Amino acid sequence: MRVVCLDMEGVLVPEIWLGVADKTGIDELRLTTRDIKDYDELMRHRLKILDQHDIKMDLIQDVIGKMGPMEGAKNFVTGLRRHAQVIILSDTFYGFAKPLMEQLDWPTLFCHYLDVADNGHITGYRLRTQDHKTKSVHALKKLNFLTVAMGDSYNDTGMIQAANLGAFFRSPQSVLDDFPAYPHFTDYAEATDFLLTSEPTQ
Repeated sequence: MRVVCLDMEGVLVPEIWLGVADKTGIDELRLTTRDIKDYDELMRHRLKILDQHDIKMDLIQDVIGKMGPMEGAKNFVTGLRRHAQVIILSDTFYGFAKPLMEQLDWPTLFCHYLDVADNGHITGYRLRTQDHKTKSVHALKKLNFLTVAMGDSYNDTGMIQAANLGAFFRSPQSVLDDFPAYPHFTDYAEATDFLLTSEPTQ
C-alpha cells in the first residue's frame, strides 16, 4: 500500500500567514519557513508581532475562512485518494486548518495546537512532537507502507529525505539549489503521476 504525505501551505492552499499579512498590512508576518528555517524561531517571531499589534484569533480565522484551496488542489487530493492513502503533514494548527480541510473534503491532517486565551489572544503553541513530518514518515515506513512525500519548503526536507520517494512542489529557487537531487513539479497532473506511479530505485 502506498501512502502519500503532502505539505499543506504552498502545495494545497496559499500561505496562511501571507494572507494575514495582506489583511493587516504587517510585512513582518510575511516571513515563512522559506525565509526562516527554524520553525520555533519563526513562530516566536509571529506571536510577538501578533501581541504587539493586538491581533486576535478571530481576525486570523476570518482571513482563513475567506481563503480557499489553490486552483486544482481539491481535484488533486481527490484523485490521489482514489489510489492511495493521503495524509497532510503540516506545521499549521488545527484551529487554523479546519475551514480549509472542509473545502478539501476532510483529508487526514497531522499538525499542531494553539493556546488561545479567553480574550482571543494567541498565547503560545504546542507541537504535537518535534520534527513531526519526518517522524511520521519514518513511522509509516516501519509499518511497511511505501511512503511518498511532497512539499515546498525547508521544513519539508526532512520528510522528503526520509520517504521512499520525495519531491518538491512549486518551491523557491533557494530550496531547489540546496536540494538539487530531488525532482520538482509545478503542475498537479505531473505531481500526481510521480506520487502514484514512481517506484524507488533501491
